[in-house]
Amino acid sequence: MSELARRLVHASGAGLPALYLLSVIDWAGLQLLLVAFAAGAVVLEILRLSVGLDWTIYDRLTREYEQDNPAGYALYAISMAFAGLVFPPPVAVAGMLMLALADPVSGVLGSAGVREWKSPPVVFATFGLCFCLAVPFTVGVRGPAVGALAAAVGAAGAAVADGYKPRIAGVVIDDNASIPVLACGSIALVFALA
Repeated sequence: MSELARRLVHASGAGLPALYLLSVIDWAGLQLLLVAFAAGAVVLEILRLSVGLDWTIYDRLTREYEQDNPAGYALYAISMAFAGLVFPPPVAVAGMLMLALADPVSGVLGSAGVREWKSPPVVFATFGLCFCLAVPFTVGVRGPAVGALAAAVGAAGAAVADGYKPRIAGVVIDDNASIPVLACGSIALVFALA
């Protein structure tokens, strides 16, 4: 139950960029919404980690290594807001969708522990899905060839971030934080160099 619930909550985050894509809100409205969600998550995490806020939902939606570290949902909200504030809409939306949709699919396909790689078929499947999610947003930015290259490089960044969780200075670098950063940063770099 908790794994399924975690993946469904994860995928529901695609609703945020969908609001923009469906013209329900404009880009500035999406940015405000992302910041509000991130701020709310930060407040909840401060309460959980310092005061000991102990809601049942935390037991269901957090992993063991998140008990004394920032939980994945907060890193998710912060990284979505980071993408929305730092990168232009096509790049940010691609990165947000990679996090919201490709990450839970990858988790269903296979998992790995901290400092372990997921199996090559899972990493390649994640790359393929991320590429398919990014291409619609990148091909029109600098033309089809550069757009496809940017989507591929961004998908590779997301697949690496999803495929391996490093521990740096005792802190696990969760893919909820690293997928949008690596994906959007890679796409933006290709566009900057094109």
